Amino acid sequence: MNLNELVMEHELSIRLGFFFGVFTIMAVWELVRPRRRPQASKAVRWVNNLGLVFFNSYVVRLVFPTAAVGVAMFASRQGWGLFNYVDAPPWLAVFASVLIMDFSIWLQHVMVHAVPLLWRFHRVHHADLDFDVTTGARFHTLEILFSMLVKFAVILLLGPPLVAVVVFEVLLNATAMFNHGNVRLPESVDRVLRLFVVTPDMHRVHHSVEDDETNSNFGFNLPWWDRLFGTYRAQPRGGHECMTIGIRTFRGDSWCSWLPGMLAMPFTGKVSGYAINRRQWEANDER
Repeated sequence: MNLNELVMEHELSIRLGFFFGVFTIMAVWELVRPRRRPQASKAVRWVNNLGLVFFNSYVVRLVFPTAAVGVAMFASRQGWGLFNYVDAPPWLAVFASVLIMDFSIWLQHVMVHAVPLLWRFHRVHHADLDFDVTTGARFHTLEILFSMLVKFAVILLLGPPLVAVVVFEVLLNATAMFNHGNVRLPESVDRVLRLFVVTPDMHRVHHSVEDDETNSNFGFNLPWWDRLFGTYRAQPRGGHECMTIGIRTFRGDSWCSWLPGMLAMPFTGKVSGYAINRRQWEANDER
């Protein structure tokens, strides 16, 4: 059995193993050393957030049975994509593929904040009244499907090694749970760590109720894109303990915490100023 066949056979087990392992670590860490006091019922949030996660997983497997690894295998067999034309060393192809796919996710994240129609779906993620490990996987089903299509397009253009796709998927899921964690890191550790990976304090700014803070720190895994493109913000104005999490227009439990409300949210109400192209804050506001 060659490496590609081995990856295809065990891809789901690898991803699930890392998911449950990292989730457990973050859940325990949140209990032992929380950063913020919960503002809403944790039991209600977890049941509904995780309910949405499992529902999304079922839909994705139903619609896209082979997921990203299957598309990468198809691209390899057809000879499609950059790395099926360029004879690069395997280590370089893996490294460059992970880097490019991470940038594409960052760019997609900016896009769902900039396009009002896409923001309608993405605001399900931001409407969570608290910020913890379950928030990192709370996305509307249609946004997940859209994200998969974007990922497939990038894979077909890039032609990455199968190993790179699995590494990227594992990293993305693990770092999303880490940087959404309600955990406390020493300031000195956070200051160094955020040079290499998005930390909880860095990403929490992005979940602020303040429009300009929401439209900053778009990274999930690598922090460099925000610094490079000017969307980096070090800290929230109100401080991490006192800042308000969520969206002003969706504060009721029926919308923010319950599964039926989360699924209906994109089809309700108007697009608010949180969409980047409808921003209301002053252009010279201190970043």
